Amino acid sequence: MRYLAIDLGDKRTGFASGDDVVGIVQPLAVVEAPTRELQLKASLRTIDEYGPNRVVIGLPYNMDGSEGPRAKLVREFAAELAARLPRFPRVEISFQDERLSSFAAEERLARTGRTHGEKKALRDALAACAILEDHLRALRGDAIGGAVDDDDAADGDDGHDDADGDDR
Repeated sequence: MRYLAIDLGDKRTGFASGDDVVGIVQPLAVVEAPTRELQLKASLRTIDEYGPNRVVIGLPYNMDGSEGPRAKLVREFAAELAARLPRFPRVEISFQDERLSSFAAEERLARTGRTHGEKKALRDALAACAILEDHLRALRGDAIGGAVDDDDAADGDDGHDDADGDDR
């Protein structure tokens, strides 16, 4: 299965792609998209270009596991994206806990010798990579921080919400 990860930001949106066969995840792009409409257009363009079977959107939980206002905005974005996906009938949308994905991106960039501007240009795509890597690890059943908690695993919930909320 081919995946596209989205790290939705207020000003920039990062994209990464990967698959579950070899598990390789790669950063694709960071797009300046300060409005919802630009975020949607960039996402649809990237879906069209990479042809994923599943879009994994980073869901920003609070550190205590609750959802705040930012998570609501991401869920609204996912619902709008899903409404525009009929031309891509085989594309599913899922969420992945994105706590610490930006930290993981910063760690990757820390000692690269890149300038601040170069790091800024890559950060959101690397955060999308971290989101997708966590998603693929969760699918394989590997333990990762915050992605699947014991209560959800016990009742059959894989910790990945679908955009329509039915946890398929």
